[in-house]
Amino acid sequence: MKRKSRSITNNLWSCSAVLGLLFLWQGISYFGLVDSYLLPSPLSVGNAFLTEFPALMEHAKITLTEAFAGLFLGVATGFVIAVVMDHFAGLYRAFYPLIVLTQTVPTVALAPLLVLWFGYEMTPKVILIVLTTFFPVTIGLLNGFQSADPDAVNLLRSMGAGTFSIFRYIKLPGAMGQFFSSLRISASYAVVGAVISEWLGGFGGLGVYMTRVKKAFAFDKMFAVIFLISVISLLLMKGVDMLAKKCMPWEDR
Repeated sequence: MKRKSRSITNNLWSCSAVLGLLFLWQGISYFGLVDSYLLPSPLSVGNAFLTEFPALMEHAKITLTEAFAGLFLGVATGFVIAVVMDHFAGLYRAFYPLIVLTQTVPTVALAPLLVLWFGYEMTPKVILIVLTTFFPVTIGLLNGFQSADPDAVNLLRSMGAGTFSIFRYIKLPGAMGQFFSSLRISASYAVVGAVISEWLGGFGGLGVYMTRVKKAFAFDKMFAVIFLISVISLLLMKGVDMLAKKCMPWEDR
């Protein structure tokens, strides 16, 4: 009961903060403190969102298709890498620095190369999303596997349990919390990665739509796209939270 009450209070504070920022933004636009073509009012952004809603939904379908495909492959890749590196200590010492090194290359620098190599279709966008989403999953799972209770592991070994049984009953359940925490990050990265890749080449998607309205100096439509991308990312993260509750019912107890 206390947890539910605390959650409601936090939600009220969050809503109040968002409403306060919107009123402040509207006031700045209303009194002309910033030119409207540079910072359109929330009402103008809302009107642009409603007017462009059909076009935004068509482009959002493309972006979400790329994001879900890249996220699925990224999570699968991160899971496999984490399991293999946890099982083989030599591979962990050899490849962990290389995995960290992959995250030091800016995605904006990789996107043009992927477009040149694989064209303007979906393939380079999915590859870029995989590169940005596998890392949090890999690191989260590795930390979870390595933080397994050694006493529980030794107990199962003394009872004759093999490596797979220890992984199934000790390491994997213990790493679920870190996995879903990293999955929240990867879910938001997937949408952002899809939009960035669409900026640099593509035939459709929210990133392509953003480049078009930017060239037309339609900043109200630009803010509408930003709002839509934020909502999509929040919904994906909320979906991960719901999935975590289904997969970890013991957390609510």
